[in-house]
Amino acid sequence: MLLEALGSVLLGLALAWAADRHVPDRLPARRVVFLTGSLGSLFGAYVTHVALGPGHLAGTLIGAVLIGAVLLSLLLRPSGRRLRRALPF
Repeated sequence: MLLEALGSVLLGLALAWAADRHVPDRLPARRVVFLTGSLGSLFGAYVTHVALGPGHLAGTLIGAVLIGAVLLSLLLRPSGRRLRRALPF
């Protein structure tokens, strides 16, 4: 369980770093991004571990990365270019 927790936090930090490098203008402060990535992946590891049970290290880490990515995607703001609507309302 300790390896799953440590691995998920490290994967969450790597995921947050990649998101911060790829779209820094659409994300909030770096501290928020890294905190969300690590805690989101830790939460994902917990949920996946409860669902799969012990002994599924790879599955738990995959679930951690997926849930961490979903939580990081919730931080994205709309891009600067807006689409024009055909109707004024």
